Amino acid sequence: MLVQSSPLAGSQYYAVAELWPQIKPGDHLILIREPDNRHDRKAIRVEWNGRPLGYVPRAENRAVAQAIDAGEKLEARVSRLRDDPNPWRRVEFEVFLVL
Repeated sequence: MLVQSSPLAGSQYYAVAELWPQIKPGDHLILIREPDNRHDRKAIRVEWNGRPLGYVPRAENRAVAQAIDAGEKLEARVSRLRDDPNPWRRVEFEVFLVL
């Protein structure tokens, strides 16, 4: 079941530019909860093949953080890639609750 669709936050600080040619729509992403993140206690890092790409946007991470904290099984995937100068528009991803 689709939980949310979001842009990737903070990608300009990670390896997205380097990895861009390899990332494809449909690629599996890993969501890693960071409860000790000093900027956001609900932080969720998004990784592709073991490489950090960015974060679930702070304004949209509460439900996903609660689901992870509750032990629910979530999956994420790249839904859209755009060659856009605005880093918030380059990578979109979807988060699914596995029933």
